[in-house]
Amino acid sequence: GGFTLSGGEPLMQARFASRLFDAVKQMGVHTAIETNGYYGDHLSDNELRNIDLVILDMKAFTRTQHELVTGGMHNEDVLEFCNRLAELRRPMWLRYVLVPGLTDIPEEMEAVAEFGASLGVVERAEILPFHQMGRYKWERLNLEYRLDDTDPPSNEMVAKAVSIFRQAGIDAD
Repeated sequence: GGFTLSGGEPLMQARFASRLFDAVKQMGVHTAIETNGYYGDHLSDNELRNIDLVILDMKAFTRTQHELVTGGMHNEDVLEFCNRLAELRRPMWLRYVLVPGLTDIPEEMEAVAEFGASLGVVERAEILPFHQMGRYKWERLNLEYRLDDTDPPSNEMVAKAVSIFRQAGIDAD
């Protein structure tokens, strides 16, 4: 059990998130946040100490790939946030969405896995196979959905990704 704050991106409302974590920690409840890390600098070191586990969605490791996956957002702030969490010894889990033709690049996964292992606080990695369940949101918002023709990854592709993280020394599934 515990309290997990997720979103969208919960750190877009960092002041609210901080107050929630403070209140929950005062009740003695385990806390976790699911974030992409981009707004990690919106929380102070003391505020981060109220978060027992950071579940971080790693989109990519290289700036070029991160910009491709996110539609133009750089990842320097994400990597800096990860390094800061490591310095503060805050436990992390990494999540990596495996999208055929977009994020299934072995070298990119290796870089994410090696970076995660180097932090010394990553307890596990979760490989999340891409699916089409969120397509309707794009349609309702009248936004172009670029992954319309993308199939979920095969079991073999998922197993290969899991293997890459395990080879880097991270428990993965």
